[in-house]
Amino acid sequence: MPLWKTAFRLAFSILVALPGLAAAQEINTPFGPARIERVADGFRVPWSVAFLPGGDMLVTERAGRLWRLAPDGARRQVAGLPQVAARGQGGLLDVVVARDFSQTGEVFLSFARPQGQGAGTALAVARLEDDRLSDLRVIFEMARGSSGGRHFGGRIAEASDGKLYLTIGERGDRPSAQDLSRHNGSVIRVNRDGSIPADNPFRGAAGARPEIWSYGHRNPQGAALDAQGQLWIVEHGARGGDEVNLIRRGANYGWPVIAYGRHYSGAKIGEGTEKPGMEQPVFYWDPSIAPSGFVIHSGTGWPAARGAFFVGSLKFDQVTVLAPGARSQLGLIEGPQTIRVRDLREGPDGALWLLSEGNGALYRIAPE
Repeated sequence: MPLWKTAFRLAFSILVALPGLAAAQEINTPFGPARIERVADGFRVPWSVAFLPGGDMLVTERAGRLWRLAPDGARRQVAGLPQVAARGQGGLLDVVVARDFSQTGEVFLSFARPQGQGAGTALAVARLEDDRLSDLRVIFEMARGSSGGRHFGGRIAEASDGKLYLTIGERGDRPSAQDLSRHNGSVIRVNRDGSIPADNPFRGAAGARPEIWSYGHRNPQGAALDAQGQLWIVEHGARGGDEVNLIRRGANYGWPVIAYGRHYSGAKIGEGTEKPGMEQPVFYWDPSIAPSGFVIHSGTGWPAARGAFFVGSLKFDQVTVLAPGARSQLGLIEGPQTIRVRDLREGPDGALWLLSEGNGALYRIAPE
């Protein structure tokens, strides 16, 4: 790590430990200067943030804790969570507030669910009542989870029609991402009650898992819907080859047959970078940035950012900003606050919210 980053991290850790020092600071963005302020800290491996009507927020910690935050950062722990397999990269992962929360009070959670000696990525829906989850139902659980602690995926996206997408990593079992009889390395799509939508591409296909919407993924760590309702994901490559992919019904995204980058051993991956019948990424990074949280900005409150892709980096302690449609990189947002960016979300007023795993803190970024 560069010396200036080490010094910044040390100074910033001292700063956030002191009370009353959360005043907004300036940070540069590709769209001009913005103000960044720390809203809450003291989290242990935070993973996701979501917004409730009225101003409260929810924050997950990978170890299996869910917090309800007031707008001033005061928090209360939420009870009623499912049993979580908190091992390796697994644990309590994403949280999404249902579009109709005002009527149903429901939230969606993804997590690593214990499966004998292993664990598999699961999706649950529950009703949030004050500081407790009730009527929790697991509506999807990947088949044949493995004993390893890697590549759970776990990002949730709710489409405008209420259908749910969930990203699933290949769990370190590379060939499984090409096996339609397994959920590893796929994006799945289910109805809110866990039933299979009639237009899923592999519904009724012999030997295939009917929940699969796309496959051939390595470890998708970010998911977002654009203004047209199209699903995009960002996923980890190996040594090089992190990708931005536009997800199409039934498409094969190639892992581990094709990829940009190489195995960590230095060996070539599969058959190269292209093969007929397999999708190309819209954008890729080499060297890898370890992408995580992902926002396609609506432009609300920040017109210059309309359509821009914001992608968090776990490796380089920054936010990468791509032009609309991921056509090119516009620039970076980086500072002592952006250490291991695990999640990014657009708030109700258009502010960009950033969850730093490295600082254990939640930040709000808004244009000056």
